[in-house]
Amino acid sequence: MTRRQAGRAAGKAAEGTGGPQRQRSTLWFLLLFFALVLGLNALVGDRGVLALMEARREHRALAADVARARAENTRLREEARRLREEPAAIEELARRQLSLIKPGELLFIVKDVPATKLPLK
Repeated sequence: MTRRQAGRAAGKAAEGTGGPQRQRSTLWFLLLFFALVLGLNALVGDRGVLALMEARREHRALAADVARARAENTRLREEARRLREEPAAIEELARRQLSLIKPGELLFIVKDVPATKLPLK
């Protein structure tokens, strides 16, 4: 082996394993791994796409609950207004909830009687 060939062989041994091509592929691998980790975090992380979808679903459910509560509030306000302003509304409520009757009215209580079987001839 000549001196020149020996110098080249020693230089390659001193470079380590593989030279610039090996370093470039390692760099690509690290970049790809980093991109994959960022992508997974964007998908399933605390502020990822799945968390965003869950938050939107919860927002829709809460908005529906608020709409139902507002409708119930409107209905109760109307009922309170009727009870304050209309005597007939108070009478209707008393008759329905307390089973009250006016003097002179007759109360009929109708009970269901089970049907009897007729004998066959």
